Amino acid sequence: MLTVYSIGENDRLTQTLIIDASADRVWGLLRRLDDVDKYSSNISEVVFTGKKGVGGERVCTSEDGKGFFRERIVAFDDRLRTYSYSLEEGVPVKGMVNTFKVVNLGYNKSALIWSSKYEEFLENPDITEAQFMVFMDTASTETVRKIGEAATSSM
Repeated sequence: MLTVYSIGENDRLTQTLIIDASADRVWGLLRRLDDVDKYSSNISEVVFTGKKGVGGERVCTSEDGKGFFRERIVAFDDRLRTYSYSLEEGVPVKGMVNTFKVVNLGYNKSALIWSSKYEEFLENPDITEAQFMVFMDTASTETVRKIGEAATSSM
């Protein structure tokens, strides 16, 4: 796995994983939208409402059941194998948008790319921006890795 810290003004973090599975197989897992708890130990439950695509919303409950964050799907494209979601509530940042993209590399290989950007960190007595970035790096690394594992299992 390669972690790349973006240098764009608003880009904060990018995770990339090369997977020994077709882009269609990886996208088939991602496009469900309602089961991200399978890929993150930080999420115990996901409740999805609305249509599976732009405008759909999911509420993810933390593993300890004490917190949650609400996400809205803001972009979804089956042809390009990508979707983006904004974090509307539950994180100490303003204007956060995360994106998943699956790139077909041919020869039954694909690249899974997850990226995150936000406008500004909101001062918080419970967590610093550096701690938040460590959390995001750890959580996104785990999620991308688990999606890759799921895509290559029982092939």
